[in-house]
Amino acid sequence: MIPKTFTQEIQLSDGRTITLETGKLAKQADGSVVVRMGDCMLLATAVSARQASPVDFLPLTIDYREKFAAAGRFPGGFFKREARPSNEEILTMRLVDRVLRPLFPKDYHAETQIMIQLMSHDENVMPDALAGLAASTALQLSDIPFENPISEARVGRVNGEWVINPSKEVLAESDVDIMIGASSDSVAMVEGEFDEISEEEMVEAIAFGHEAIKAQIEAQEKLVADVGKKETREYEEEDHDADLETHIHGLAYDKCYEIAKKGLAKGERSQLFSELKDEIKGGYSEEELEEKGALISKYFSGAQKKAVRDLVLNDGIRLDARKTTDIRPIWCEVDYLPSTHGSSVFTRGETQALATVTLGTSREANIIDLPTEQGEENFYLHYNFPPFSTGEARPLRGTSRREVGHGNLAQRALKKVMPDDCPYTVRVVSEVLESNGSSSMATVCAGTMALMDAGVKIEKPVSGIAMGLITEGDRYAVLSDILGDEDHLGDMDFKVTGTREGITACQMDIKIKGLSYEILTQALMQAKDGRMHILDHLEATIASPAETVKEHAPKMINRIIANEFIGALIGPGGKVIQELQKESGCTIVINEDPVTEEGIVEILGTSPEGIAMVEAKIDSITFKPTVGNTYEVKVIKMLDFGAVVEYLEAPGNEVLLHVSELAWERTENVSDVVNMGDVLEVKYFGIDSRTRKEKVSRKALLPRPERKDNNRDEKK
Repeated sequence: MIPKTFTQEIQLSDGRTITLETGKLAKQADGSVVVRMGDCMLLATAVSARQASPVDFLPLTIDYREKFAAAGRFPGGFFKREARPSNEEILTMRLVDRVLRPLFPKDYHAETQIMIQLMSHDENVMPDALAGLAASTALQLSDIPFENPISEARVGRVNGEWVINPSKEVLAESDVDIMIGASSDSVAMVEGEFDEISEEEMVEAIAFGHEAIKAQIEAQEKLVADVGKKETREYEEEDHDADLETHIHGLAYDKCYEIAKKGLAKGERSQLFSELKDEIKGGYSEEELEEKGALISKYFSGAQKKAVRDLVLNDGIRLDARKTTDIRPIWCEVDYLPSTHGSSVFTRGETQALATVTLGTSREANIIDLPTEQGEENFYLHYNFPPFSTGEARPLRGTSRREVGHGNLAQRALKKVMPDDCPYTVRVVSEVLESNGSSSMATVCAGTMALMDAGVKIEKPVSGIAMGLITEGDRYAVLSDILGDEDHLGDMDFKVTGTREGITACQMDIKIKGLSYEILTQALMQAKDGRMHILDHLEATIASPAETVKEHAPKMINRIIANEFIGALIGPGGKVIQELQKESGCTIVINEDPVTEEGIVEILGTSPEGIAMVEAKIDSITFKPTVGNTYEVKVIKMLDFGAVVEYLEAPGNEVLLHVSELAWERTENVSDVVNMGDVLEVKYFGIDSRTRKEKVSRKALLPRPERKDNNRDEKK
């Protein structure tokens, strides 16, 4: 039986189209769709269990995978099948998750899985920009409870013109790379990197992307109407006791308000809230707690949240007694770790990051091997969030998705100020040692200082700040430098990084509908003030990059050699380069320029003498004498038919001085004219046409003796 398919087409302003198709593939999923743009095809499926999980949250899994077959490639490595997701796939999962998760019912706790697979790749299409559209469409085609359709779009700007979903080639020319996730009436997620754009330009980019998203949502609605909207499934809702909620609110609200008003540290405040909760629970019997204990905890948390939010809106006071625009106390230090190539400590309130910088050759570059992208990163940042940073004890299970996401944000923020001519591969590692909000922004600040401490010539220092929002009706408060609790209890988490000239990166998650552009603009302008304040502290600690790298840090020298000398520098079986590395203590890496085919030699070492040794060897190997010129040479070997000499200006560069070129007189023994170690001058004649070898001569520099023709005189 030929399946009946339904399609909808989305027309982009530049003539390209996006097609939504359902009915042909994966029909046993609750909802499925194929999204196509050019030759790029994504299959998205949505499945949710019929029974709720025994948890008090939504167990939602977003899984995005790029199949190697989609690009006609084999997976790299020994194990020839797709394994764990790459960092790039994880970042796409996070982009989709952050938009979808808030739109499920708060009391929906069934195991839900959205799978998005790249089935066909197009070099001119970036598939991550289509993942949100695919996920939302699959949900709309299902009976899974979901509030309203959303979509995502990438916005670029080339020559002042905004572009939707640019290709990788076009994006390379863009000064903006921003992903926007939104419903038809509300922006929910923003993440991007920029070449120091203004706050006004960023708002303009978001607005432009939102208009394109509205068209994508309209196409989803038309497709669902064509197929026939499924009736939303019934599910077991959470227990609710209105009387109990009112009672708990009466017991907790005022006391929570007073605790929040004291401006205590995180640990002390948490302790008081916990004691109050235990006190309230103590008023109930064991039987009542067994029956209603979970609801009591839930309603207490609700009262606590309400009290904290009201304190800000009513009194303009935050949990740590700050005003809405205040930044927590900051202290900074550089060169903290004596053995690293660069280090810094950045502390803001109860959030602390220790950053290190390591310098290396291109051999240490981060290799990217994906179906959609191959290449290398010469600058990368890793973010670690150990459990002790929040006073917890839990097992380490590898790098979390959160760590990947926060590290990528900080990397994008700093990448924009890295010098184009930096000879090193640079790795920054941020260890979060304390956390109470904005640890990714602390990473940006610590990373900036560590790079300058290492002597990396960054163009400008970068700082970062996390903004929050609390709203109720027409009232709202924008919060600068939010705490962890303000992130959890608030309506927005908006991270902004930048220099004094403009924004370099951002990440925004909004938990409410209908965020106005007025509030967004205020948040950006308030963030700018905060960034400048933090930059003052950074520059007071270290004003500019160190003039040189540290004494124990490696120095990098790059040399360009002709292609013909690459083999000689490597030597048979790598003998020459291996011995040179051993003798000099340097690391030597040779790459071939893909355009000119010249050899790019990277010399990395801590010893100036070792570097000089390598450079001398390169000079020797690449030395090319000029025909007709005179050179000083040293005798290094005596042979029956001549002497082997080396050029003094290029030690190791040897040539044979033939016995016939030693002197004008016939020479029977080489030792009659020269001895080992003698220094003499020779003239270079180039390649001898007869022997096809280089020819030098000593006798050519000696006066030619007069010819004696005695026989002719006697005959006369």
